[in-house]
Amino acid sequence: MKFLTMLLSLFATSALLFGADVNGKWTATQTFGDRTIETTMNFKADGATLTGTISGRRGDTEITDGKIDGDTITFTVKRQTQKGDFTSKYTGKVAGDEIQFTTTMMNRDVQFTAKRVK
Repeated sequence: MKFLTMLLSLFATSALLFGADVNGKWTATQTFGDRTIETTMNFKADGATLTGTISGRRGDTEITDGKIDGDTITFTVKRQTQKGDFTSKYTGKVAGDEIQFTTTMMNRDVQFTAKRVK
């Protein structure tokens, strides 16, 4: 019995150390006034490092500075537009097949939910 308890404890601890499972494709819908934007994110986790892409109206953009810390992920997206370059910072809280995101772009916070594509 002690062995089983110790094994379960080790498993739970290792899950926290390695972080949430975010590998794969995620989608989100964001509404800005009368505009709706569909976003697709493709993530690959390697320990505490997160890489991948996020879609936009002009195609896919690589994420940078991606990190995983338990159930929290963070990354940055840098895009070039006709109005100049801008950077968006994303922070997400993973809960199963959903990620609750807050992104900061153009000095304002936007919240949205991404769902895992199965």
